[in-house]
Amino acid sequence: MEIVMTLVFSSVMLVFMIYPAMKIVEFLETKMHVSDKMYNILTVVLTIVLSLIIGSGLYYL
Repeated sequence: MEIVMTLVFSSVMLVFMIYPAMKIVEFLETKMHVSDKMYNILTVVLTIVLSLIIGSGLYYL
């Protein structure tokens, strides 16, 4: 049941974590060359990871 609640909180946070993920990837883009395909992949992966972190934090705190 804990994993279900964490995923529920994370799914809500997906929308709000898009902007921070884009900013992180833009920062990485200034430090190294990132292709458009890699930019998209990094944005999606970071959005999911940040959402899971925030979702688990909301559940456990």
